[in-house]
Amino acid sequence: MLNCFVMTIFPDIVSNFLNQSMIKKSQSIVNYNVVNIRDFADPPQFQVDDSPFGGGEGMIFKPEPIFRAYDNIMKNLEPGKTVKFVFPTPDAPLFNHESAVSLSETDNLIFLCGHYKGIDQRIRDEIITDEYSVGDFVLTGGELPACLIIDATIRLIPGVLNNYKSATSDSFFSDLLDGPHYTRPEKYRNLKVPDVLLSGHHKKIEDWHNKMREEKTKEVRPDIWKKYKR
Repeated sequence: MLNCFVMTIFPDIVSNFLNQSMIKKSQSIVNYNVVNIRDFADPPQFQVDDSPFGGGEGMIFKPEPIFRAYDNIMKNLEPGKTVKFVFPTPDAPLFNHESAVSLSETDNLIFLCGHYKGIDQRIRDEIITDEYSVGDFVLTGGELPACLIIDATIRLIPGVLNNYKSATSDSFFSDLLDGPHYTRPEKYRNLKVPDVLLSGHHKKIEDWHNKMREEKTKEVRPDIWKKYKR
């Protein structure tokens, strides 16, 4: 069973996400733990941030509560199992499908949800193993990026989705975007399902899907298309 820990100062945001849809159903396969960073801060204020050395705008996540929370997690993990400590942050490589595959093959995942101006660099230097950006923009906290990464990762674990083959046909799984899909009724508001999908000819249907995926990728993501055609 995969262990997934999320370190945050807003545990309700993460808990609400983990109790919805397929993520909730995956709890028989994934052991989720939401860790409140403030529980590891010094009383009585339980302060988790402080001003930066050298001056500057904003506040910085203090190292002590995060190191303590991390140590508490690590001491309870089974020895010899793989661990990745993930920090979503704008100043990192973009998270993609390959990243999700890599994380899905790990025994223990720990996520740190950042806030304020940033986190003390010693945290990043000493215990963070993987850093990802979810796009060229900045959010008010790391909870949403962490949930996004968890969702993209967990759905790749066999047994999480009702139909694992559905995940293997998604965008990026085979270096192409996904193509169009249709369901009943065959005709709606004079809009008709392509005849080939009604033909029952599996090879023609497969060829059509591949063609549509190639056309979609070429049109909307020429960067992916260029890599695919190498």
